[in-house]
Amino acid sequence: MERLRTASLLFLPSLLVAILVSAPVNGQSVGAPSTNPSNSPERPTPTGSNAQSASTPASPVTASIPKNAPHMSKQSRFEIIRDFETQVVYARAVFPMGSKGLKLKDGVISPNGLELQQSLALLGPAIRPGDPSRISYVQIKDDHIHFEINGGPIRRKKWYQHIEISGTGGTPVQTSNPDEQVANPHGSYLDLYFDKYVPEMTPRQLCDLLFPVLDFNARNKEEAYLNTVPPKVKVAIQAHQVLVGMNTEMVLHAKGKAPRKVRERDGETEYEEWIYGEPPQDVDFVRIVNDEVVRVEIMKVGGQKIVRTEKEVILEKPDSDTEAKKEQQEQDHSANAPSLRRPGENADDVPKPADGTSPVPPATPPSTPQPPGDPGPGGMIAGGQ
Repeated sequence: MERLRTASLLFLPSLLVAILVSAPVNGQSVGAPSTNPSNSPERPTPTGSNAQSASTPASPVTASIPKNAPHMSKQSRFEIIRDFETQVVYARAVFPMGSKGLKLKDGVISPNGLELQQSLALLGPAIRPGDPSRISYVQIKDDHIHFEINGGPIRRKKWYQHIEISGTGGTPVQTSNPDEQVANPHGSYLDLYFDKYVPEMTPRQLCDLLFPVLDFNARNKEEAYLNTVPPKVKVAIQAHQVLVGMNTEMVLHAKGKAPRKVRERDGETEYEEWIYGEPPQDVDFVRIVNDEVVRVEIMKVGGQKIVRTEKEVILEKPDSDTEAKKEQQEQDHSANAPSLRRPGENADDVPKPADGTSPVPPATPPSTPQPPGDPGPGGMIAGGQ
């Protein structure tokens, strides 16, 4: 009996160890090899929308187009035309009215600066920043992609305007009004240029290239406009405040249209006063000179007066020296032009006619026409060399 008791006591621990080894832990046997190489606890597999968010980042980063990318394939051309035509976007730049649109290359928009300001002053804007616009036509050419916005600068003819009707004796019959205006003042176009050719790209990459001019992510007009202004101006517009240095477009987005406007003159300077509010509320007086806020005066209900005249925001302005630089280059070019005067000889020292008019050079006799097969003296000499 003692031997039996001793054997049973020795057998019980080994039996307990065998039971523990064979018991499953979280659906997996302890003795079985683990499928998780890092020995970390298993994570549940996401399903549904969680699975999509886990596999796809919230804001995917588009890779840049490599320089050695091949030419755009025919299939990609069809996809881009299909995805972009008739799509509604928001403008991030101003499009001048007229037959000349915008050109975009390497993120630089042209025309810009003083040239753009002159076009806007002469013809006016067709599309302003923040305006909803529709891409009406897409054409992929050799080295650029052509986008027509809001119908383009020229109205396309209807199908029936291409039909020609002839009457008796072959006399054409007029079917459309010859005085019909073909210009479209509400439309413009954008040309996206590349270095050598249009490379292979995805629609997402093309959206990123067009972002300096067109916004494909904005949800409304206000959001699209706020994405085009500096951060300080954006915060002020959202708080409905006017800063010294803003332009009229920013004031309209911040405060809306002024109920009252007054034109005055301060010495030689003409200004316009935009007045917001009426007593017994706060009254804001916004003074604008040449499309820029130069003074903000706030009359509080308690009689306190707040005046701000120091510039609080500095906006980029066109380079006013562009024309001067062009004129200087033209003068330098004319000064370096070839001349028949001797070195050191002044133009005033050249003898002039008594009446001040230059003599008319004698007319040269007409050259004798050469026969069709004769290359002429010059051609013979060149051929002999």
